[in-house]
Amino acid sequence: MSSSEPILRVDRLSAAWGSERVLRAVTFDLRGGELLSLLGPNGSGKTTLLRCLAGLERPTSGAILLDGTEIGPVPAHRRGIGLMSQEPALFPHRSVLENVAYAPLLRGARDVDARAEVRRLLELLRLERFEDRRPETLSGGERQRVALARALAARPKVVLLDEPFASIDVELRADLRAEFRRVLRELGTAAVHVTHDREEGLFLGDRVGLLFDGTLETIGSPAEVFAHPPSPRAARLLGYNVLRRSGRAHAVHPTEVRLLPRGAGDPEGTVVALGTTGRERLVVLSLEDGQRLEARTPAGEPAARPGDRVGLSWAGSIDLPDDPDRPEPTSAAPKEPKWTGRVGRP
Repeated sequence: MSSSEPILRVDRLSAAWGSERVLRAVTFDLRGGELLSLLGPNGSGKTTLLRCLAGLERPTSGAILLDGTEIGPVPAHRRGIGLMSQEPALFPHRSVLENVAYAPLLRGARDVDARAEVRRLLELLRLERFEDRRPETLSGGERQRVALARALAARPKVVLLDEPFASIDVELRADLRAEFRRVLRELGTAAVHVTHDREEGLFLGDRVGLLFDGTLETIGSPAEVFAHPPSPRAARLLGYNVLRRSGRAHAVHPTEVRLLPRGAGDPEGTVVALGTTGRERLVVLSLEDGQRLEARTPAGEPAARPGDRVGLSWAGSIDLPDDPDRPEPTSAAPKEPKWTGRVGRP
């Protein structure tokens, strides 16, 4: 997976948009060849973090070290960090080959060497038959693969992936994720990938971090992070029900919930809505105290109906800590600013 020494070190990085704090002392390491997924809701600071790493925004404090060297004063185009966004932003008047060759030619590679390097990347990303095509003739997934090839052609030490699959049709998304993972593995390129999609983050990352309101709450292997959510909001992001019982918060996964006849389980709830999601049935319930609960059960089990009163049970739950210094966000919580082309001076 990765070497023992970090290639990238982020140390207590903070950033603000005017008087509004967007990042709060974010700290993590990235090792060579590692893929780190940062998972968080919209407005959590994910894009701001990537823009600070890429040199497109100036942090208010903290340090960014690449191969042990502070790169705060280094301009974006000299950092050795590539950034790939949701939109490919390919040159529309250039062919696929010319788009990917832009970086090698910019750094002074001979035309023959640039073409050899580009064709290797196109072959790796299974794009060799598209090299003479223009971007407008490609599908969304094909354009994203070209965008990754162009980013990798610059030979970055680290690639930053800003929700690169968000605009891709769902039926193509799984294949594209697997393709990106395979290519980054084969090249040994380290990457930081940000997303609000928990399945995507858990699947792609060698490690996963959870980011909320500009704060990195936890970081670890996907299995560790999923098994030990550090807060109610982290548990919700990871797909758990969060219930308060006896004054404490508990996380219960929907697949652990079982529906029982009325009077046979504690607590009891009323079925609000239900439907199938393929091989599973999703049941939405309201508990006696008004809390909402989801259950995912095999589609073949006897079906309840909206309005039915049922008993509930589950095999186990995760105790969640109460943290008064880190309240869950409300509708009034500050949101991450929408960037409108502003580029901060490095």
